[in-house]
Amino acid sequence: MSYLYLAIAIVAEVVATSALKSTESFTRLLPSVVVVVGYATAFFCLSLTLRVLPVGISYAIWSGVGIVLVTAIAWFHHGQRLDLPALIGLILIIAGVAVINLFSKSVAH
Repeated sequence: MSYLYLAIAIVAEVVATSALKSTESFTRLLPSVVVVVGYATAFFCLSLTLRVLPVGISYAIWSGVGIVLVTAIAWFHHGQRLDLPALIGLILIIAGVAVINLFSKSVAH
């Protein structure tokens, strides 16, 4: 169940972060509400995750997956282009999350 809460936290954070640009400095109501609700949901679900998983591992997975997903959304939705070093960095983030999940004894399976 903790991984479900973590997945919800990641999705909520990605939605909130992706909507942040559309708020236009919180001058547009609907995107601003999406941001606030998204972050509130993300932190609530992350707190539920921390009942079982260690904070360092949870945060590493949450932030790593979130970075990759937000970057992908920015690429496709906002036209942000990435150069080779940025792509290599994202691959390393994905590799880091995979190593934590596959090999770390710190993660409760």
